[in-house]
Amino acid sequence: MDINTTSFEIIIFLGLISFFVGLLGGFVGLALGTIRLPIMLLLGINPKIAAGTNILVSSLSSFLGSVQHLKNKRVDKKVVIVMGIPACVGAFLGGFLSSQAPENILLIFAGLLVCWQGYEFIELGRKKSGNTMSDIFGSHLENSNGQFTKTRITLESLAGLSIGLLGGSVGLILGSIRLPAIIYILQIDPRKAAGSNLFIGFFIGIMGWIGHAYLKQVNYSLLLTMGLTGMIGSYIGAMFTGKVSLNKFVLILGVVLFIVGILLLIRPFTGD
Repeated sequence: MDINTTSFEIIIFLGLISFFVGLLGGFVGLALGTIRLPIMLLLGINPKIAAGTNILVSSLSSFLGSVQHLKNKRVDKKVVIVMGIPACVGAFLGGFLSSQAPENILLIFAGLLVCWQGYEFIELGRKKSGNTMSDIFGSHLENSNGQFTKTRITLESLAGLSIGLLGGSVGLILGSIRLPAIIYILQIDPRKAAGSNLFIGFFIGIMGWIGHAYLKQVNYSLLLTMGLTGMIGSYIGAMFTGKVSLNKFVLILGVVLFIVGILLLIRPFTGD
């Protein structure tokens, strides 16, 4: 579908989809562009236009969701620095390597990783005694501010750089991989990790969008509609992050991650 021929009905439909994806994404701390993109492709949107539009919608949704997390003190500046800066550098470099990267293999690898992590979170969240972070993760993460030792900072920075490289190569923000890395390596409360991850996603999305905008691979009618509804949904969703029991939050997060992993896995087989 050409950038100038997207029908009004499709724009409205995608606006509604973006709202509900934003609602879920704001809650679990993910941009969830991996869910929006396949729907856009199924509706016949040109793949390059869909990717360029979707990545900025992800960024805008992340921003407004981050505002709510910031208000509730769920964005940790140390996490943003330790994970966010290397991730942005990785995404920038990955964009330059995208033409040489084996995209399908990278997507399958990312999908397997996210599926495994989602399954692990589902099992953790299903524990009957999981009323606190200590119960769920086997360590004291309830309201934890994290452990920022030299070793953990180094591991987290390397993880951010690697995830950024992978995401930049395949054109995805990949917050679904970044979020578990923040929780496990830095041993921080998952709700703070969710808010910090969404904040980082805003900057990564902006960097990824610049190239698409330069190449005129953006549908601004779709961007305006999906961006606005996605931002509203993300802002509302983020309001509920701290109001759900921790085991239920981890369980929901696991289900979302597992679905995102499946979408990544099947992407190489759906065609352009």
